[in-house]
Amino acid sequence: MIVEQIWTGNAFRNFNYLIACPETGEAMAVDPLDHKKCLARARDRGWDITQVLNTHEHLDHTGGNDAMIAATGARLLAHANAGSSIAGVDRGLQAGDTVKIGRTVELEALDTPGHTMSHICLLSHTDTPALFCGDTLFNAGAGNCHNGGHPEELYETFAGQLARLPDNTLIYPGHDYIATNLKFTLDREKDNHQAQQLLADVGDQDPATALVTDIALEKEINTFFRLYSPSVIAGLREVFPDLPPDPDPRTVFLKLRELRNSW
Repeated sequence: MIVEQIWTGNAFRNFNYLIACPETGEAMAVDPLDHKKCLARARDRGWDITQVLNTHEHLDHTGGNDAMIAATGARLLAHANAGSSIAGVDRGLQAGDTVKIGRTVELEALDTPGHTMSHICLLSHTDTPALFCGDTLFNAGAGNCHNGGHPEELYETFAGQLARLPDNTLIYPGHDYIATNLKFTLDREKDNHQAQQLLADVGDQDPATALVTDIALEKEINTFFRLYSPSVIAGLREVFPDLPPDPDPRTVFLKLRELRNSW
């Protein structure tokens, strides 16, 4: 499997992706908002885009569909329940469905509600797994729930699916928010030395050559995975004095998401 992460350079800081089979040159475009950059990259690599995948229905992820499909004739894949909000879906995906690209690439659809209720992530079946996670999981952060989502569902996705992925799973999110997210981690957990070092290393990185994190690193620097951290809990108690003495992880996650909404 070959992965091309494409930095759009737009105001929303989107990443687009091409996932290709090295044997056949067939490729899938993931959330190809900047269809021109995606098509140009495919031409440069000699790839044929045969599928488009939308992780969810927001316009900054679907806005390139029409132009991409007009140029390539690709089939459009999205969540099985997204047909009413994404025009022209050819295949609706449910949890556990398999997506194949060419002869060698196989990905599993994960039903990951929270940011929206019709959000799909793709997990590659490769020696080093890769997760194409849209706006559910960001480098050092979590998606918001403002436009059709729910924080309770986002918690269930994090705790029940993402936290259980192999530690070496590579993270390919829909946006470059790593610097801001690391600053939020440090606001919540000032003694997180790994987050401090990473912010120093990547705070001014060029998103065109962005750091690709993995689940093991996320568990160290992403406050939404650090629900048992004494520092995180102590910091929450300063803001929410009525927090129970030993809060459960769901409560910690929801309070963190509430704080991040206005941070």
